[in-house]
Amino acid sequence: MKHFFLFAFLFCAISCFAAEPAIHIGTAQGDITPSKRVPLLGQFNLRLSQGIETPLKVNVVALESIRSETQRDSAIFVCADLVVISVDLFDAVQKKVAAQDASVNVNKLVMNATHTHTAQTLNRESPKLPVSDEIMDYPEVIDFTAQRIADAVCTAWKNRKAGKIAFGLDFGVLGWNRRAIYADGSARMYGNTNQGDFRAMEGMEDHDIGSIFFLDANDKMLAVAVNAACPSQVVEGRSKINADYWHCVRETLTKRFGEDVIVLGWCSAAGDIAPRPMYRKAAVSRMNALRKLEEMQEIARKIDRAVADTWEVVRQTATADVPLTHRTETLQLPMRKVTEEEYVQAKAECEKISAAIKAKPDKAPAEVDWMAGGWHGGVVKRYEAQQKDADVRLAAPVHVIRLGETAIFTNQFELFTDYAVQMKARSPAVQTFVVQLVGGDKAIGSYLPTEKAVRGGSYSAIIQSTPVGPEGGQVLVEETLKIAKELF
Repeated sequence: MKHFFLFAFLFCAISCFAAEPAIHIGTAQGDITPSKRVPLLGQFNLRLSQGIETPLKVNVVALESIRSETQRDSAIFVCADLVVISVDLFDAVQKKVAAQDASVNVNKLVMNATHTHTAQTLNRESPKLPVSDEIMDYPEVIDFTAQRIADAVCTAWKNRKAGKIAFGLDFGVLGWNRRAIYADGSARMYGNTNQGDFRAMEGMEDHDIGSIFFLDANDKMLAVAVNAACPSQVVEGRSKINADYWHCVRETLTKRFGEDVIVLGWCSAAGDIAPRPMYRKAAVSRMNALRKLEEMQEIARKIDRAVADTWEVVRQTATADVPLTHRTETLQLPMRKVTEEEYVQAKAECEKISAAIKAKPDKAPAEVDWMAGGWHGGVVKRYEAQQKDADVRLAAPVHVIRLGETAIFTNQFELFTDYAVQMKARSPAVQTFVVQLVGGDKAIGSYLPTEKAVRGGSYSAIIQSTPVGPEGGQVLVEETLKIAKELF
């Protein structure tokens, strides 16, 4: 009988030990700055890069949860200084990673863009480029960028070792709502607020600055993920390669925490947010001038302060006991219906552009052809598709991750802020991180507006820029939360 109780005790002890989650962490960084001139994505006109102001980086944090030899899960966070993660890029990265290291589950790659508008275009179907040895064409720049990202992913996966995680929340005003409402009910992105018929800003703002700290077993910091609802669009109109404010954030945080610390820039839902004020502009400019800081440096100062204050409070909570469960799903979101009026207008624009190109084929800018095929042409195609199938839907990949007491929800869109607030408010987690512009094998980076934004109109809420509308946005919220509740 004595031996029986001893055996039972040992069995329970071993079982409990095996069931306790152990987290392994690997990190890496790569340089994705093109060596030649490249087309820059983020404006309607074709811009060829005219030099380099800051390097572009890819930062990777690879996580593996080990409960037993048969109970494992992983999440590999890949943050790149790009406007979006195109399908072409995502597909190329998956293939290269799989070829380099078969032990990596490429379905668990969570690739997000910081949304800088001064980085390379990574779509094969884009405006035609001038033929020159000094310019990278689309296949070349896709292959170059994908290879650098794949190398960083495989390095981070190879480097993983036992670690700990801490998390916390602070606040800072980084971005402001950028859609102004007027007396007649209309709205305009970047509309003038200094006029008599201005009435209000359309949507709410999210000033959360959430942090996840990744440590080794000896409490040395390896990486930090920073989640903020502000796209990196300070220098969006320039023609030089620039990582925008995340470059300044990395410089500031690595100075504080160590040169080898990896910084993941996670842009939360911010489709209606910009890093510039729509009113009180003079007061904000005056304060920046008094601090002797440029706009990007001022954003970095605020993030640094919030992350540092968070770390001081949560550092003693770092733990290796971190359950990791990673679900990937492709949601079928109802597409926004194209009205007959919108169809007629879009078709007329396509015909007008096509006639202009036909009349002067050598004079038409390359982006004009794209406007006919993509911007207005996309509306025509969607209308024709919904005539054949009234319930036409868009495949939208999402990741829903439980990491200890936190939840990480991803989406492919420039998602309006209200949707993230809904998800955070109803999430079962202690703290929830929403990450937009996450790529996938079917992902596209487009706006997903609210119902009031659609009523107001203007760019970011019109039919051309929104394949999915408010109905689909609510489905995204509900399905994401449904998965999260299952994980918790």
